[in-house]
Amino acid sequence: MFDPKKLLDDLLGSKVPGSGSTVRDKAGQAAQLARDNPLATGALAAVLLGTGTGRNIAGSALKVGGMAAVAGLAYKAYQSYSSGKQPDTAQKAEPELLPPPTDTPFHPTQAPQGEAEFATVIARAMIAAARADGHIDEAERARIADKLRLSGLDKDAEAFLMGELEKPVDLDAILGAAQTDAQKVELYTASRLAIEPQTRAERGYLDMLAGRLKLPDALVDHIEATVAQAKAEDASPA
Repeated sequence: MFDPKKLLDDLLGSKVPGSGSTVRDKAGQAAQLARDNPLATGALAAVLLGTGTGRNIAGSALKVGGMAAVAGLAYKAYQSYSSGKQPDTAQKAEPELLPPPTDTPFHPTQAPQGEAEFATVIARAMIAAARADGHIDEAERARIADKLRLSGLDKDAEAFLMGELEKPVDLDAILGAAQTDAQKVELYTASRLAIEPQTRAERGYLDMLAGRLKLPDALVDHIEATVAQAKAEDASPA
């Protein structure tokens, strides 16, 4: 049976799917996968292995992994925004990232629709973001399928990911699944984790997403800064 929480652990956790190695150990391999695949295929490779060319996620976020990493980053950004601080835009390694407190709406167990259900929404949001930079045609989907088989993801997770690539992105459904303000922040945070906005299409997608979610510009700035810190290059050994 498909386990969306495990999938997110594989996408953002400390272990590369199907191996005993950390994502940081496999950074070179992931960068090569991204180079081998064109456009959106490379973006999806970055999502699948948690890294890509110039897109490393720093160690503290990896240690938390999965939904806890998304929720922890979203909570940190929201707390910074709520305190009235200016976003810290310095590209520096992230200090220890902790999951949000259990009594906040950011904690995964507080999801009103259920933790697993919202984990599925988060996974769909990340895939939608990864597809923002271009159309994935049949040949590209075939190449992605080959990479998925090599990644070691289980068959159900592989089928879920390929199913998401086969159908048009239903952004209305993704956005409509966010039942709380905290979940709206998490959706944007997860989408920003999935991509680097280095093209007009990617930047435009994130701007549209923020607008559709009705996130204040200042809050978006805090999310951007928080995620950028989490993705700051960390080339030290695991």
